[in-house]
Amino acid sequence: MPKHLDNQLCFLLYVTSKEIIRQYTLLLKPYDLTYTGYITLLALGENEQITVKELGQRLFLDSGTLTPLLKKLEAKGYICRERSKQDERLMKIYLTEEGRHVRRELPAVSHQVMKQSNISEQQFIQLKNVLQDILHNG
Repeated sequence: MPKHLDNQLCFLLYVTSKEIIRQYTLLLKPYDLTYTGYITLLALGENEQITVKELGQRLFLDSGTLTPLLKKLEAKGYICRERSKQDERLMKIYLTEEGRHVRRELPAVSHQVMKQSNISEQQFIQLKNVLQDILHNG
């Protein structure tokens, strides 16, 4: 049983996540995006309209966290929010033209973070697969 902090998987995941998000935060400044804004734009398909609930499920975020974020993204002109015509209780979200433009540029940010992390593409894929397994089997 590991006794040292550096041997604790939870600690390594925590500090690694914080460091990666810090790197993203610096690279996202030109887009005036936070990390959560970034993942929100990535979670929206180019020509897709989804509900706040569906988006929250994709991002593992509750509506209390998501609603203020969506308002900020809408104020920046990256997304639109509209009430569903079929069900007024549902709020639909979709990317604007500006949002689609920014979303197309965001993979370069991910690539830069991977490059700064100094891991190979093969290591990246292996790590991604392990983390997805943990997430989906937990």
